[in-house]
Parts: sequence; C-alpha cells; structure tokens
Amino acid sequence: LARKGKPGYDIDEVETFLADARRAYGAIDGGGLSSDVIRHTAFRVVRRGGYSVRHVDAALERLEEAFAARERDRAVAERGEEAFYAEIRQTAQELVDRLARPQGRRFRRSSALARGYHPADVDAFADRVAGYFQNGDPLTIDAVRTIAFRSRFGGYDETQVDVVLDAVIRVMLAVR
Repeated sequence: LARKGKPGYDIDEVETFLADARRAYGAIDGGGLSSDVIRHTAFRVVRRGGYSVRHVDAALERLEEAFAARERDRAVAERGEEAFYAEIRQTAQELVDRLARPQGRRFRRSSALARGYHPADVDAFADRVAGYFQNGDPLTIDAVRTIAFRSRFGGYDETQVDVVLDAVIRVMLAVR
C-alpha cells in the first residue's frame, strides 16, 4: 500500500489487471495480453488507500519481461531462431537508420502552436540509444522506460518519439 497520505493506484483496477494477467499467462496463446499491452497499462491514481506506485510499476516491469520472454520463446518455436533474430536485427537497423538522421530532424515536428518533446533532449537520448545499438554502450531498459523529455512548442511529435522508444524496448527485451 502507498504510505499514509500519499497517492497510489486504485486497488480494484490493479487487482483486476493482475488477475487477468495471471489468466493470460496461463493461457497457451497469451490470452490476448502482450508485453506491449502491459507496458502501456495505466491505473487511476487515488488520493488515499491505493497501492504504492513504485511497487506496482516494478511489478508491471517484471510482468512485461516475463511476457516478452514467453513471446520470444513462442516466436523462436514457430519461426525458428534464425528467422526471429533476423527480424529483430531488421528492426534494430531501422532504429539505427532513424537515429542517424541529423539532429533536429530525426522526428516529425509538432506545429508551432502545439507542444512536443524538446528536440535537444530527444536527440541527446537518441545518441545514447544509437551508441547502445552500434557500439554496445551501456543502456538499460529502465532508462528507456523512464526517460522524460521537456516540452516545447514546435518540438518533436510525441507519438512518433514514443513509438520509436517502444520499438527500442521490444528489441532490448527480445535479445535478453
């Protein structure tokens, strides 16, 4: 539970999701739940009486990793290890190609009247990701999951950046 007086996640929502996740994990086909769905799961925050945000988020990360491992094993069994890793290498190459674009032009921009991610922040993190893929520089999945960018009018389109970050996480989980 969250500390007294601190906000937390709605207990009923968390319990319902975890029960569904247990059923899905026991299902042969994953029961419609995937590591991507888990990564995007969000719970309502309540002022009092909720579950600790930090602890639930940590549990979701472990659950995401468990589902990703199952998905990898299933894909290897269905398509073969060589085909699976060829697909992962292809995705990684597409990411490297995207991140090789000139700074300030790696992603679509939001309009001058709309907020987006600050390009300097995104470009700096993109360089870290490129270093991970090209040179084996250290980068953790948690660093990708928790990165936060400042916002700015006319910044990078948030949805496009988030889709790329999701792909980075998928590749990192696939090669664990």
